Amino acid sequence: MDAETAKRQFLEYIEIERGRAVKTVENYDRYLTRYFAQMNIKKVSDISEQSIRDFRLWLNRQPGSGRDSMKRRTQNYYMIALRAFLKFMRKRDVAVISPEKIELAKLPERHLDLITSAELDRLLKAPRELASKAESDAKKLLGLRDTAILEFLFSTGLRVSELCGLNSDIDLSRDEMSVRGKGEKVRVVFISPAAKEAVQEYLKARKDMEEPLFVEGRPGKLHRITPRDVQRHLKRYVAIAGITSVVTPHTLRHAFATDLLNNGADIRSVQQLLGHSSITTTQIYTHVTDAHLREIHKKFHSRSRH
Repeated sequence: MDAETAKRQFLEYIEIERGRAVKTVENYDRYLTRYFAQMNIKKVSDISEQSIRDFRLWLNRQPGSGRDSMKRRTQNYYMIALRAFLKFMRKRDVAVISPEKIELAKLPERHLDLITSAELDRLLKAPRELASKAESDAKKLLGLRDTAILEFLFSTGLRVSELCGLNSDIDLSRDEMSVRGKGEKVRVVFISPAAKEAVQEYLKARKDMEEPLFVEGRPGKLHRITPRDVQRHLKRYVAIAGITSVVTPHTLRHAFATDLLNNGADIRSVQQLLGHSSITTTQIYTHVTDAHLREIHKKFHSRSRH
């Protein structure tokens, strides 16, 4: 079978039958296209263990960040796409090598960007203080918007892309809302009183009729805020809050998860709130809370023996 034809059928399958996000389909297309081109794959039968091994060596020698080679996690994405493609071919009774023959590279333990409770408190207050000292309505509005964004991220655990996709018609009379996340999966997230109040204050100060909940730009030329916009504004508040560690919008998602676990939430509930399809992804946070548990053990266990 022609490799390009098979690839097109596979991409249509994961988009329609499997309901994968458009971005995922685009990534799989890019990964497979690069493998086909580099290894000169014209037919599905050209896919061999040797060609995959040669491709992995080629990937490993590609430049990554700085002088390092391409990250192993990125290399694994190519292999995951190729395994999925081979599984699809076998499902269609096309003779190909076994997907199980492709092993993923072992990855180092994932590092989480975390901030302390005191740093988080200062960060959440930074845009509010900016709004209170603003000399114009425009600057005050930006402070109100950014306060609402940070409070909303920490309250709900949303991914920044999910937050940017929200519209201003959300029902703030309730403490919960549905959000469509990765893979078009819908989950329920909960809005804290602080986040609700911040969003209401921001919307009340808005004079436009734009659809997005959070907007960027000048009056008359507003557009939906982007993840890059959020990161750019966040960087400013990180500096104001005197935080020296790396902080991204995802850091607030990490803070949301660890806050829940540190206060007794079970891992399955956190998995649902974060929208993780696998519990394995959520378990990364248990390593973070180990330090907290160690302190609890030290403080309360066998005190009379010390």
